[in-house]
Amino acid sequence: MEISQHIAALKEDGSRLADAAQAAGLAAEVPACPGWRVRDLVRHQAYVHRWAGRHVAERRSVIIEEGDESDIVSVGPPDERLIASYLEGHAALVRILSEADPGVRCATFLPAPSPLAFWARRQAHETAIHRYDAQGAAREGAPVPGSAFPAGFAADGIDELIAGFAARGSGDGIARDLLVRAGDTEDAWRFTWPAEGRVRVRRYQPGEPADPEGPAGSAACELSGTASALYLFLWNRCGAREAGLTVTGDDTIIQVWRGSVRVRWD
Repeated sequence: MEISQHIAALKEDGSRLADAAQAAGLAAEVPACPGWRVRDLVRHQAYVHRWAGRHVAERRSVIIEEGDESDIVSVGPPDERLIASYLEGHAALVRILSEADPGVRCATFLPAPSPLAFWARRQAHETAIHRYDAQGAAREGAPVPGSAFPAGFAADGIDELIAGFAARGSGDGIARDLLVRAGDTEDAWRFTWPAEGRVRVRRYQPGEPADPEGPAGSAACELSGTASALYLFLWNRCGAREAGLTVTGDDTIIQVWRGSVRVRWD
């Protein structure tokens, strides 16, 4: 995806998050984030938007570290001002990213073509997932996982999660591999936990055979479905059955993923 597409997605999902939070009410529980009320989710996202924007606007050379998650969700404006304050920060982030010099240099924490590309992508997906969380807290509930996000956007988010966050992990003494296939975009990713050392990731583009290391189905476990359903499942937002996914092979590997691949504020 292009930077402009990520910024457009950030703008849309940020507004939809606010709408969902308003509809749910700030005291509503957030099913996807145990222990959180909607106000906690909004405070978290408001902070992250301002935090991300500072890296680009101030050209920070190192990642800003300011407190832990409990500190972030315990402060902020009163409820009557919270959503409006969140929207102000969201608009400021969209403006910063839209007006930034494409060659701006600042700190990042995942591989990317450029710092601006990193921050636009990261904030687009951060906001999209939490938009879905906020919708899940509303009476109407979250959208059906298989169609909650455009296929291309969801595939991009899967790539960021698998090739970015998850690729920073390492083996735990047992060799395993997982093949993830998005049927509606024809993208696929092979994620391999070695017995020891860093995990390995390979992405296969549409039309490219997804099993060059062996015959079809050679991965110990294969997970397939729509890109949107896979995106939400891999972010631990729904179960495989709920998402309409197909699991072939050793399904215990799915549980390894769900138990070991967690992205936390740290």
